[in-house]
Amino acid sequence: MTHVPPRRSPLYAGIDVGATKIEVVITGADFVPAAQARVATPPRGGPSAVVTAIQSAVEEALTSSSAKRLTAIGVGVPGEVDAATGAVAHSPNIRGWTASYPLRTELQSRLGAPVAVENDVRIALLGEHRLGAAAPYRDVLAVWFGTGVGGALLLDGVIRRGRLGACGEIGHACASPGGRRCTCGRRGCLEAYAGRASMEHRAKERADRGDKTILFTLMKKAGRTRLTSGVIARALDQGDQLANELINDAVRAAGPVIASAVNVLDVDAVIIGGGLGTRLGQPFARRIHRAMQSHLLNDGRKSVPVV
Repeated sequence: MTHVPPRRSPLYAGIDVGATKIEVVITGADFVPAAQARVATPPRGGPSAVVTAIQSAVEEALTSSSAKRLTAIGVGVPGEVDAATGAVAHSPNIRGWTASYPLRTELQSRLGAPVAVENDVRIALLGEHRLGAAAPYRDVLAVWFGTGVGGALLLDGVIRRGRLGACGEIGHACASPGGRRCTCGRRGCLEAYAGRASMEHRAKERADRGDKTILFTLMKKAGRTRLTSGVIARALDQGDQLANELINDAVRAAGPVIASAVNVLDVDAVIIGGGLGTRLGQPFARRIHRAMQSHLLNDGRKSVPVV
């Protein structure tokens, strides 16, 4: 009688590549986390260094889960992703990632499992639609406040990519013509007011001018080298005036930009996420909702939810 080995349960890795950290979660078919790991995003070395860090995080998570082999891997990465090849054209908020890099090919070679690569906000919105806050809706705009400001769009239950694969990039919609310089080189982008990196740059300028703030004291106490979302949130909790001004600027910029997108798209809901958006939570979403109202076409009774 031929021995048939037992079928292994599928095991998946979800990988979030950010400008400051890389997170890996291992799950089974039920999507319940079995293990996870986090490593810092390399500050130098470009995409090849990022791939090495991803490999290290995956191996760490596999070790803690006592697993040997993955069934498949999904990667969310900021930047423009070629859907056909899994290459990332550039990732402006990750240092040194300035040219196209074959991320899917490299990860498949190193990790020995099929890999899917997608823009981080786009794949986050897909997850929210299947399992989270966007589940009740068919048409959704996602706005992710992190190191930068990313966006994604779901229409009739389908994630939209657009002609250039940049559908939903609301962070580079203009919030103030001729305004602050953005990392993309243009002026007045929403990201220049509401991205964490831009807030940090602004805070350093103000502190150098002598403005009082506990932001950098809290940063050092936390052992951080950047103004993380957690540092900003703690400063807000302690009533720091500069931290409050930075968030006020972000809300004032985000309100009309998101409202204009809602006017064009007539979506069912706006989902707020990203490191900063998630950390500040529903109070932040409510402030954005209020800032949108005077720019919306509706009369307020049918205002789009912001969650």
